[in-house]
Amino acid sequence: MRAYDIIAKKRDGGELTAEEIRFFIHGFAKGKPFVNQEANALRSGDEESLDNGERHCVTDYQAAAWAMAVFLRGMTEAETAALTEAMVTSGETVDLSPIPGIKVDKHSTGGVGDTTTLILAPLVAAMGIPVAKMSGRGLGHTGGTLDKLESIPGLSIDLSREKFLAQVKDIHVAVAGQTANLVPADQKLYALRDVTATVESIPLIASSVMSKKLAAGADAILLDVKVGRGAFMKNQDDAKELARAMVAIGNRLGRRTAALLTAMEQPLGNAVGNALEVAEAIAILANRDECGFGPISADLRTVTLELAARLAWMAGKADSVEAGLHLAETTLTSGAALERFRRFVAAQGGDSRVADAPETLLPQASIRQPVRASHGGLVTALDAMAVGRAAALLGAGRQQKGDPIDPAVGVVIHKRIGDTVKAGDVLAEVFANDSRWQAAAQAVSDAYAIGPGGEEENGALAPLPLILGEVH
Repeated sequence: MRAYDIIAKKRDGGELTAEEIRFFIHGFAKGKPFVNQEANALRSGDEESLDNGERHCVTDYQAAAWAMAVFLRGMTEAETAALTEAMVTSGETVDLSPIPGIKVDKHSTGGVGDTTTLILAPLVAAMGIPVAKMSGRGLGHTGGTLDKLESIPGLSIDLSREKFLAQVKDIHVAVAGQTANLVPADQKLYALRDVTATVESIPLIASSVMSKKLAAGADAILLDVKVGRGAFMKNQDDAKELARAMVAIGNRLGRRTAALLTAMEQPLGNAVGNALEVAEAIAILANRDECGFGPISADLRTVTLELAARLAWMAGKADSVEAGLHLAETTLTSGAALERFRRFVAAQGGDSRVADAPETLLPQASIRQPVRASHGGLVTALDAMAVGRAAALLGAGRQQKGDPIDPAVGVVIHKRIGDTVKAGDVLAEVFANDSRWQAAAQAVSDAYAIGPGGEEENGALAPLPLILGEVH
């Protein structure tokens, strides 16, 4: 079996076998130091000059050619599942079997102000469902779940495998960083796709997401597929195609999998920025309508409860999604979710007092600048990605892996789509630590569209739907 033949087969529209895909992906994970020797051997037909270790390696340029062939020719459901399984088995996997019960995980395809994990994980844990979550860092407009958590004083996401499992057994929730040995083939392939114009391939996206989820060991996986301006998927058709591909992979490989399509036209939460998002999450866990910077987003609360309802149903804690929603709402309003958050923070070395005093214990920005409406009317649009880029400009996100982020900075939304505003009303606030606030404030202002309507004209917008569909 040769990498060359596998590339040519996919280039010509053929369907690869599971063995061919595994050979190629595992060979790519190994790396290939002797490029010229292999090229000369292939040209001369003298493959016997290569030892077995070298012959089973795949080079970066071969993987790039293969990725482009997949991009152009696509993959069948069987191929995509085989690709995912090959990536999972390219490195270590996490065995959660010592933990009693159905272990669950949630993955979001990414958005702006998407703080659901910080609320969802302790909420679901308080419902008696183990949440063993391995997350990554952010790259782009804001930090990832790990970056947000690290804005809590003392909290560590570097957990040993033993500590991770023990914590989930004890309090039903742990969040840790992914190790380099978890799905190494995906890490290499993702980096290659990013520079070879092959990112926008549904099979490659689906297998990338699902390989990490499957390797992390959960029994049930819920996918939150974001749709809209602030999401990777801009329209519902593409989002549903991706959701179907990921659900098919999970179900085919023996995990209960479902997907929810949720709106991302405007930021989901009112906070966009690491410590700010933690503060909003705590306010929702504490059943407050406001936090130190202003009102919380009812949309963020609603989507989190909808996700929790489905996880309760998938884990067998509820007979239906409706029953799961009731359980989630009851658990949240009882205060049990906030108490579980305290225990989670303390277990990972953080200052659990943050649950009661986030405004004083979380990092604070030195500049707080309002962005005001130039005229009155109705907010008809709020470009989520523009807000995310403004937060990144302030230092809330990173452009390259390893870039430092400022946990205190970001943007807070005060007026959302459908709200009536008057000239001079505060639309949003910019939280900054340097002069970049000026450019960020202008970007946030430009993100708003204010049209005719409002109280004076008796105009109104129908509420935007948050749940756009689901796939089982």
